[in-house]
Amino acid sequence: MFTIDLHLDMALNAIEWNRDYRLPVTTIRQAETGMTDKPDRGRGVVSLPNLRRGNIGLVVATQIARFNQTDSTLPGAGWNSPQQAWAMTQAQRAWYEAMEADGQMRQINSLATLNEHVALWQNEAIPNAQKPIGYILSLEGADSLIDVSYVEKAYAYGLRAIGPAHYSTGRYAPGTGLTGPLTPIGRELLREMDRLGMILDVTHLTDEGFDEALDLYQGAVWASHHNCRALVPHQRQLTDHQILRLAERGAIIGGCLDAWMMKPGLTQRALFEAKTLGVTLDTLIDHIDHICQLTSTSRHCALGSDLDGTYGLEQSPADLDTISDVQNLTGLLKGRGYSENDISAIFHENALRFLRELWT
Repeated sequence: MFTIDLHLDMALNAIEWNRDYRLPVTTIRQAETGMTDKPDRGRGVVSLPNLRRGNIGLVVATQIARFNQTDSTLPGAGWNSPQQAWAMTQAQRAWYEAMEADGQMRQINSLATLNEHVALWQNEAIPNAQKPIGYILSLEGADSLIDVSYVEKAYAYGLRAIGPAHYSTGRYAPGTGLTGPLTPIGRELLREMDRLGMILDVTHLTDEGFDEALDLYQGAVWASHHNCRALVPHQRQLTDHQILRLAERGAIIGGCLDAWMMKPGLTQRALFEAKTLGVTLDTLIDHIDHICQLTSTSRHCALGSDLDGTYGLEQSPADLDTISDVQNLTGLLKGRGYSENDISAIFHENALRFLRELWT
């Protein structure tokens, strides 16, 4: 089934992890044998060939670079000035553009490019190996925007979604692990995003920031990679109230495959083996099912795997070897009573509807 993934940190892995994503996952793992500079060395699960093998033809691909205000110990942190963070996001942007020049990827930023790309991927006469991976450019954490004027600069090169927060403190919004509202420049950011017709990604916002953002923002909203707090009681997850607010706005919620977000009692960002803890792809369906039951529909569910999001096999579902295995969710959903229409909605139709309504 044609699949859309709402969250992959591809350029972060290509630039800072030095992974050649043009190669199969097995080759990348072999190249990292014996390396210890990153906790997930030799355990990656994402590459462009494996996306094609899994029929994942469209992804929301991030730029990400945090500014160190108080905590420089978190995965992927960080830079000592917003200017340095901006420079890193531009290196990441250059990688996406290099992948386009090499025929590996294609930026999707309008209704015309979206429809053309989906038609290509749904053309079974053309082998997936000959198709570029489409990507919608998203900024995870807004720290790298030196000031609000940079939003328009980024929009001009194709940025279409922004999540104001990430982990810990943020210049525009506090993130996971903290409390408190948007900052004053965070409110300016939302006004500028609204003016440009961008997507607000509420992922990583605090509870206060979430409520304020939905009150202020008039445009399209999604939660690119989020699970349910009713099942995993942690501030990083969505409460039932938040899920219902998102549903009221026509949002979609991408189910995340980071094991600690799937099963309660696991230590955040810890290095563990998911296979010893009973975390499987089927565990994600518990979260999908909770959203479907709460909202009485499957139209708000999507996939936002966050695979290779500074973790690898050790923190992925035990029955997932590479991102291609996300396709196995089709049979698992069917086994849980989901219809073909519901499954296609979760895999791609909900995201396509959301984007087509936005870009019409």
